[in-house]
Amino acid sequence: MLTRALIMAIALSSTLMLAGCGGGGADSTVNNTTVSKGQALIDLQKAYEAGAMTEREYNKERERILEED
Repeated sequence: MLTRALIMAIALSSTLMLAGCGGGGADSTVNNTTVSKGQALIDLQKAYEAGAMTEREYNKERERILEED
């Protein structure tokens, strides 16, 4: 009787451990967005006008955007 209970306990614990390894249906979503140079420049201008960056930061970022391929 004790042996049977031990075997059942081992079987149950093994089943529960294996069930936990399946990931449980975790969803993974990747969203990539591409912004045109024009839109990036418009957004940059808005940020500068709103006072979110200095003129030096604005010019540096503007040059970086314009130099991208």
